[in-house]
Amino acid sequence: MLQVKICGMRENANIKAVAELNPNFMGFIFYPKSKRYVGESFDNEIIYSLPSNIETVAVFVNETHEKVLEISKKFQFAYVQLHGSETPEYCNKLKMKGIKILKAFGVHAAFDWSRLIEYQQVCDYFLFDTSSADYGGTGLKFDWSILSNYNPQKPFFLSGGIGSDDANTVLSLNYPYLAGIDINSKFEISPAIKDVNLLTEFLNKVKTIN
Repeated sequence: MLQVKICGMRENANIKAVAELNPNFMGFIFYPKSKRYVGESFDNEIIYSLPSNIETVAVFVNETHEKVLEISKKFQFAYVQLHGSETPEYCNKLKMKGIKILKAFGVHAAFDWSRLIEYQQVCDYFLFDTSSADYGGTGLKFDWSILSNYNPQKPFFLSGGIGSDDANTVLSLNYPYLAGIDINSKFEISPAIKDVNLLTEFLNKVKTIN
């Protein structure tokens, strides 16, 4: 069964409503340039109140180790997602502190898959998104067929423009290390506000609601 990560959450009432759908992961963006940035006054109590079976993820872009560790500890996040140009050495420094890591990569037809080899031992998952100068958030798909070139034996999440009508296509994908999908903008009423009805319909199709 594919795992589902719903990313870009911010507003308390919407967070609670989405949590009731029981996704596997929920993501919160700590990148100030993002339209879904949680803000400086984000309430850690809302994270503490989430069901224990939902893995929480803090998303960063080229942030300092100190800030990542500070936020991870304050909110007790299960994972951090690194969506910038973080090096294997950067990831390892966090891993040595007990941090679990999703490392995102913007992929394209000419993407050098061999560069992932150095990340295998220092990341828990990879996340493949549409290549963008703005570190994701395009709402666009990349050519999923290029995933057939993926060799490292590390489970990964598929991201980038996945919408409500993609359920059957996603379920038909036959990549042995595809662990789950990351969904965001195609399920929004406005930035950071998710359409719960649309999510419910989609999650029922991919059989993630227990």
